[in-house]
Amino acid sequence: MGSDTVTRPSAHDTVMTAWIGSIFESDVGWTHLESLVDVGNRMAGSKGEREAAELTRDALAAAGARDARLESFEIQGWTRGDSAITAGDTTQDCIALPRSPDDRVTGPLVDLGYGLPADFETTDLEGAIVMVRSDVPDYYDRYLHRREKYYHAVENGAVGFIYRNHVEGCLPPTGSVGSAERRSADTDSRTESDETDADPIGELPAVGVSSEVGARLARRFDGEQITLAVEADIHPAESQNVHAELGPDTDERILVTSHVDAHDIAEGAMDNGAGTAMVVELANALAAREDDLETRVEFVAFGAEEVGLVGSTRYAEAADSDAIKAVVNNDGVVNARTLEFVTHGFDALAAVADEVAERYDHPIETVPTLGPHSDHWPFVVEGVPGCYVKSVSEGAGRGWGHTFADTIEKLEPRTLREQAILLTASIVALAREDVTVDHRTPEDIAVDLEAQDLAEGMKITGDWPYDE
Repeated sequence: MGSDTVTRPSAHDTVMTAWIGSIFESDVGWTHLESLVDVGNRMAGSKGEREAAELTRDALAAAGARDARLESFEIQGWTRGDSAITAGDTTQDCIALPRSPDDRVTGPLVDLGYGLPADFETTDLEGAIVMVRSDVPDYYDRYLHRREKYYHAVENGAVGFIYRNHVEGCLPPTGSVGSAERRSADTDSRTESDETDADPIGELPAVGVSSEVGARLARRFDGEQITLAVEADIHPAESQNVHAELGPDTDERILVTSHVDAHDIAEGAMDNGAGTAMVVELANALAAREDDLETRVEFVAFGAEEVGLVGSTRYAEAADSDAIKAVVNNDGVVNARTLEFVTHGFDALAAVADEVAERYDHPIETVPTLGPHSDHWPFVVEGVPGCYVKSVSEGAGRGWGHTFADTIEKLEPRTLREQAILLTASIVALAREDVTVDHRTPEDIAVDLEAQDLAEGMKITGDWPYDE
């Protein structure tokens, strides 16, 4: 009777894969995630954001990264007060959207449904308070960001803005609305009292309401006079980026990034505590494999992402773009088990993801289109290779993100560890001297934005980075 032959790994193979077992046994990233969510409020410019940045600096140093440090910068702080919608003899629950002005307005409620561009064009919104959903219909060909809908309301004469969550569960959504570029370009909206040309506060008071409150407003008060009131304290503040390094002291470097800030209404576990925890886990894994790195790796946890990509924009503006081989930006990782790389037309980034997925027989989805809403973007607009790393998600929009429900128990350590293995392998592969990642020209990026129907939204929000 025959016997099966078992092929055992060689000693060489065992050494070459020992780092995988180390990640599976590691609690470094998950412990850091717990520390971040326990801070509480990590709003840009807050004491909590500073505490989270210091914790991240210390965690990167403990992982073995060099020169862990903070670099501070000034921002315009925004702190929420009370907000309310008064409709008939009722007061409806809502929360202010960051960068909303402190204001009180009255006007007829106009429920604009999804708030597609054509809806704004065909509806008289002069003097109205407009309400739009946070999603887009399945038949629509692109995602419409909250700020795009907000500025369509501004352009069409609305006096107030209500953002209705499409996710059920009595969860009002948050998310910033103002644009420094938009305000500085609009001379009619500025006064002598404005501090600088970088005033990011929006033109209209804006609030988020739950799906249920939005349905109630639409059913009972569409077309009726309502009052929207926002209390907000607008003040000077300070944010900071966290930096640390590993690998050889090459001029060229790879940036492994996340953002450390979160909205003040929740723990910010998914957005983006998990991304910063991943950066720390990757630093821990790569410190053990530092001899395998052929290009310097810089870890950066940006500040003030949620209020306009402020930290990453400041970094990108001061950086030597030619010296950045690639940006691997973690924002939305760990939410689900399968990784997704949005590669912005950089074929070499997709090739590395495909190589790693094949090597480990583990799926990684790649999306070649542009994704302009996280900290990779200030680099990609200049043609720097960047991938937006997140999880494959079901359904439209952010899910629990930007709501009270963004909490740690919805995530799993298993997912963080599995994704850390794939990302560690991807970064080591990108760092190889024989891997070339060609930069693109800003003109090429602009052409793609136009072709993918993203330019219109960026222009209306003031985010279009190119001269006409």
